[in-house]
Amino acid sequence: MRIVLLGPPGSGKGTQAFRLAAKYGVPAISTGDMFRQAVRDQTPVGKLAQVYMEQGLLVPDDVTISAVRERLSAADCEKGFILDGFPRSIEQALALDAMLKEARKQLDVVISLEVPEDVLVRRAAGRRVCKCGAVYHITGDPPKVEGRCDLCGGVLTRRKDDAEEVVLERLKTYAEKTEPLKAYYRKQGILLEVDGSGSIEHSSVMVDKALEMFL
Repeated sequence: MRIVLLGPPGSGKGTQAFRLAAKYGVPAISTGDMFRQAVRDQTPVGKLAQVYMEQGLLVPDDVTISAVRERLSAADCEKGFILDGFPRSIEQALALDAMLKEARKQLDVVISLEVPEDVLVRRAAGRRVCKCGAVYHITGDPPKVEGRCDLCGGVLTRRKDDAEEVVLERLKTYAEKTEPLKAYYRKQGILLEVDGSGSIEHSSVMVDKALEMFL
């Protein structure tokens, strides 16, 4: 199963990727998580990415594409993957198509989570993340123990790019760069647009129903 998840910041891509990865037994790959780890480790790529991420801008294509190509070549991606946060532009989509064609594979489906802007800003304000990749919300999906991850016990933090001014800039960037991908994948006949404005449970049900009808 090879799935791409589209959706603006705060649409729930990370949560759905985590869930679908467990359901289908394939890795969830988040370019955002990859770069945030690189920032924490202060690697050369991380230092470069940090400059763009803290302004709500996209990391340059050459850096992102190279990182994704390396990740998709790993053994655990042989049976599939859930891509969260890539591609984010037509150029990246073309690069992904080329990678898959080279490997004699193709995408099964692209899921676009549709959420109004006011809901996205509200979600971002309450989002908390763990270094293990788990995502929570202080009101919508709180951890069992305040400030601690249910899965690994790690300390939950608020990402710098969840600040309102950064979120608004990210939404602007998404509209300009990523929104056109829906037309690109719709033309290929593999786009599913799903309502992601409700609860996590509602979004999960909608995603599963859409997949059942499509696959």
